[in-house]
Amino acid sequence: MRGGGSGDITSLPDNVRKYNGKLLIKPSRKNVKAFLGKVREVIITNRQAKAGNLIAQLNPIIRGWVGYHQHVMSKQTFVAVDHAIHQCLWRWATRRHPHKPRTWIRSKYFTTHKGNNWVFYGTVADKDGVTHKVQLLKAAGVPIKRHTKIKGAANPYDPAWEAYIERRLDVKMETNIKGRRQLLYLWKQQHGLCPICHEKITASTGWHSHHVIWRVNGGRDTAENRMLLHPECHRQVHSQGLTVVKPRPVKRALGEA
Repeated sequence: MRGGGSGDITSLPDNVRKYNGKLLIKPSRKNVKAFLGKVREVIITNRQAKAGNLIAQLNPIIRGWVGYHQHVMSKQTFVAVDHAIHQCLWRWATRRHPHKPRTWIRSKYFTTHKGNNWVFYGTVADKDGVTHKVQLLKAAGVPIKRHTKIKGAANPYDPAWEAYIERRLDVKMETNIKGRRQLLYLWKQQHGLCPICHEKITASTGWHSHHVIWRVNGGRDTAENRMLLHPECHRQVHSQGLTVVKPRPVKRALGEA
């Protein structure tokens, strides 16, 4: 406990601090140090790698760490992390070309993107041998997404709260790669149609995911037990107690074109 009405709880991976009654959560110094240590290790062990191949190894590490911390007060930390990674990459580049001028090194390994003149980039070849330009992910470029507080009265075992709990799960799915893949799978499985009104589900119409067997009745939170509905159709299902059958893709007969 510190003076001035503040207290710190530091544990991996976040530092939790209460100041004047306000709770502040941000990545802990130890966690940031461990993350940067991992990044430096990859850079050091790939001294002779091409820039594109190095980026292919670094981006998943950065994306995973940033994704974990993007829900807390991380913006300043993200900026500091980007600066530290940039310094490591600059040393990596200058050691590869000790006799080249700084302007040459900069133009070879860094490009301008969205007003940032120091974006590390390279090229990689796909399975067909076609080369593509790739850029290093910037931690500070990832928007901070605050957690939405759950309503105090919300009860996952009460049917009256089923739609509310479902929508919270939707928001969670939208913010991670696994969830977005599941949403795309459901959309394709339904041929992009809402099972209630049989109209297209698009970005402009919006969507809700619905549990075929309600969670309060023991339904599982899996793709097999979920479907996509228009928001208004979803409200009708819950308000009118409608039963919805999960759409099944039509299997073609053997020999059918």
